[in-house]
Amino acid sequence: MPIYEFRCGDCGKKTEIITLRVSEEVDPCCRHCGSRQVGRIPSRVRVRLSEETRLERMADPSRLGGLDENDPKSMARWMKTMGQEMGEDLGEDVDALVEEAMEAEARGELDPGGTAPEDDLP
Repeated sequence: MPIYEFRCGDCGKKTEIITLRVSEEVDPCCRHCGSRQVGRIPSRVRVRLSEETRLERMADPSRLGGLDENDPKSMARWMKTMGQEMGEDLGEDVDALVEEAMEAEARGELDPGGTAPEDDLP
């Protein structure tokens, strides 16, 4: 099914029109303000990657360039990126855990490596 996207010249908002066939006529008008002053914009293309390709992309060392294992925000971004690569939604649990770790570190309950001081005891 083709999806055509248009930008309204009056309100500036984007409108999508879905058709059953490429040969089907499209009568574009803004769904937000009703204007016919719309211009077609290029749509994004989604490409499905094989699992092998996704794993190769994850193993690419250049993707780890901005990773700082001592920075919870950096680790959260990396975890979300890896989850997206594998098609998994890590959900809000990861965000909550990262926020909790950042708050614990700010209170001095975690050392810079991310472990609790009592974890270092023999």
